[in-house]
Amino acid sequence: MKLDSNAKGVYVIAPTPFHPDGRIDEASIDRMTDFFMKAGVTGMTVLGQLGEAPKLEHTESVGVVKRVLKRATVPVVVGVSAPGFAAMKALTGDVMDAGAAGVMIAPPNTLRTDDSIVQYYKQASEAIGTDVPFVIQDYPLTFSVQMTPAVIRRIVTENAACQVLKHEDWPGLEKISALRGFERDGSMRHISILTGNTAPFLDFEMERGADGANTGYCFPDMLVDVVRLSASGKRDEAHDLFDAHLPLIRYEQQPGPGLAVRKYVMMRRGIIASDSLRKPGGALTPAARAEVDYLLARLSHKDQRARV
Repeated sequence: MKLDSNAKGVYVIAPTPFHPDGRIDEASIDRMTDFFMKAGVTGMTVLGQLGEAPKLEHTESVGVVKRVLKRATVPVVVGVSAPGFAAMKALTGDVMDAGAAGVMIAPPNTLRTDDSIVQYYKQASEAIGTDVPFVIQDYPLTFSVQMTPAVIRRIVTENAACQVLKHEDWPGLEKISALRGFERDGSMRHISILTGNTAPFLDFEMERGADGANTGYCFPDMLVDVVRLSASGKRDEAHDLFDAHLPLIRYEQQPGPGLAVRKYVMMRRGIIASDSLRKPGGALTPAARAEVDYLLARLSHKDQRARV
C-alpha cells in the first residue's frame, strides 16, 4: 500500500513504548497497533518527533517498523528525518523494503531561504529515491523553518513523489485555504493535507479543506470520530465532541511534557504498559499527573472513553 495524494482520515502518530529501563517494549507495540486498528485509523506514522526517533539506533528503528508492519492493516509511514542524506537513505531503504507505504521528512533548522527549502526537498527525494512517496512535515514551531504556501507549491510541483503535507503551522487555517486555492486555479496538483500539532484546530481545519489528522493525541479514536462527523456534514456534532476534549488537548500540547502526558494517558487506558520516555526525558511530576487525572475525570462525563 503505497502512500498517495488521496490519503484521508486519521494517520495516527505512534509513540515508541519503552520499559522503565529504556528498552523498547515490543509487547506494548503490538497492543498499541491493535488498539489503533480497532479505533479505525486509516494510517499510522512511526518514528516521528514524538516517537522519540532521534533516541533510537538504526537497527532499533527498523525493528520498531517491522514490528508495527506485522500487525497493521493500514498504510504505515515512517519518519526518516536525519542531519544527513546518508542516514536518511539507509533508513528509507530498509523500511520501504520491509513494506512501509512512504516516509516523512522534516526540514533541518539550518534552512533560512525559500530556495534552500525547495532545494533541500528536491535533494532529499533524489537521495532516497524519487519513487519513494514522501510527506512534507511543516512544523515551524519546532523546526524554525517557515514554509509559505508558495514554497510548498514549489516543492509539490518539483517533486512527483510528494504526496502529503503534514500541516503543523500555527496559525495555519489560512495556509490550508491558500493551498486549496492553488489547486482550484490549477497552479498546484492535488495533495493530501493532514494536520498535526496535537490537532488544536482540527474542527475548523477540516472545514478549510484538510483531509484529516496526522497527530498522536491520547484519544485518537476521538479524532477518528471528529473527522468522520465533519466529512459527513455533521458540523455541530463534530464540534461538540471536539470541544469536550479541548482542555486535555491543550494540556497535552505543552512543549516538553506533552509527550509524557500522552504516554501517561495511554498507559492509563491500557494501551501501553509504561509511560516511560527514553533518556533524555523525564516523567510527569505528581502535580502534573494529578492535573491530568482531574481532566480525565471531567472529560469522562462527556465521553465514556475517558473512564479509565
